[in-house]
Formats: sequence, structure tokens, C-alpha cells
Amino acid sequence: MPKLQLSFHGTFALKKEDLLKILQACIEEKGLDDTKERLMERTGLGNQKVTPMKSWAVRAGLVSKNYLTTEAKVVLDKDPYLQSPITDWLIHFYLSFGDKGLTKPPNDPADWGGWSYFVHSFLLECRSFTLNDLVQRSAAIFNQETEERLTENFKIVLKAYVLPPNKKEESPLKACQFITLEEDKFTTENAALPNAYLIAYFLTKLWERDFGNTTSVLTTDIIEQKMGLAPILSVEKEALQEHLNQLETLALIEQRRTVSPSQVIRRWHDPITLLEKAYGY
Repeated sequence: MPKLQLSFHGTFALKKEDLLKILQACIEEKGLDDTKERLMERTGLGNQKVTPMKSWAVRAGLVSKNYLTTEAKVVLDKDPYLQSPITDWLIHFYLSFGDKGLTKPPNDPADWGGWSYFVHSFLLECRSFTLNDLVQRSAAIFNQETEERLTENFKIVLKAYVLPPNKKEESPLKACQFITLEEDKFTTENAALPNAYLIAYFLTKLWERDFGNTTSVLTTDIIEQKMGLAPILSVEKEALQEHLNQLETLALIEQRRTVSPSQVIRRWHDPITLLEKAYGY
């Protein structure tokens, strides 16, 4: 039976300033391999907040084994205050896989918890919805949870993307516009898609996850990829062809379409180089 797996946040929503404190601690010699009390001193985060913020950083793909990931090093170099839309999309990308990262995906995204279910299942069927819609549908999936707990946890998920208009602060991943508010409903119709180099980075990581070192795959395998590009970007599968065409223009892939079935051939060398270029594009 799927478990919600959202208790990591301890009711603390994602906040860029707190996330940055965790990342800065990672740069120091001990990284995050320290006692809770010392981490509190080093980050200035309180007793209840320091562990959830560490978990946010791990799920965001920025911390691994108590130190910065290679991606996080690029982020802090190119975007030291975490203000770029590229950073927002990168964090969204990794959050969409729960705490499992880029391991082999399950048959049902719900098996990886509420965030994976939300991005890779729920939003495929409900591109416009209320919080109650999300809670009621997820109650049938995560039936060990009360409606109160589902509401509390999915509020935290939604706060990462959008806050009510009466809030003075901005949501941490606002630049993505992955989720926006229209009157009294949330919608996924307004995503401000990232540039081609970041989409290429996403493709390289998903390719590595599912196809390994294979140099070419069927185009349909990319378009139909489970927990793949389409739900992450909030686009219809048919729209992915346009993005593949952009990547071909940049010589990041080659497409062979004269003979069916069509194929995509990889032409990139280093995913991190693509991430770096995304910040300067």
C-alpha cells in the first residue's frame, strides 16, 4: 500500500533562505556530518527546523551524503542567492521523485510518495483543481492517512509553487509557474518552461536512469517515458517533439526520422556542462 512519505518537512515549508543556510554549511569542512546542536549553531536554524531543512536540501538534489552535489556546486557558483528560474526548475525536477532520486522508477508513482504521485499521476488527470480535489483523490491512494493529514501535507507541497495572493512573501519555486492560481483553482496550464539546455540536462539524467549508456533510443521511448519529461515540464506528450527539435538545433541530439520507427541519438558528453550552459543561455 503506498505511503505518503511527506513527513520529512515537519510542517516547515520550503524556504530559500533556510535552504541556503544548509548549503553554506555543506561547504565547510564537516559538511552536515555534525551533531544536531552544532548544525543549529552553524546554520542559525532552530531545533525543530534544522532537520527538515536538511531533508529539503537532499530531496532537492542539492545535498548527498552530507555534502553538496555536483549540481549544487554549479548552482552556488551561478546563482549564489538561489534566485534564478533555472534553480527553481532544478529543485522541482528532483522534488518530483520524492526521496528516491534518479533510481529505477516504480510501476506506480504513488509508491514513491505524495510528491511523485502529485506530479506524475494526479496532474496528468487534473490540470485544474482545488486543494479538496487533490485531497479527495489522494485519499483513495494513501488510505492510511486521514483527510486532515493529507490536507496538511499537500498544502506544504502546493506552497512550494504558489502562495495565496494575500501573502507578502513569494513561493520558493514561483519562477517555474509549474502551479499557478486562477481565481479559486490551481492550474498547470501556465508553466514558464526552462531553456533548451536545462531541458537537455533533464533528458540526460532521465536517459541515464532508464537507458544507461545506450547511444540511441526510440523517440517513442522518450515521449512515453515513465516519470519522464512530459509530466516534469507539465506539457502534453505530443509537445515533446518540439523540444527535441530544439535540442537537435543545438546539436545536443540527432534525430533519425526518415525510416520508421524514429530514433534519437545522444550527442552530449557531460550533463553538468549542460546545467552550466542553462544558467548562461
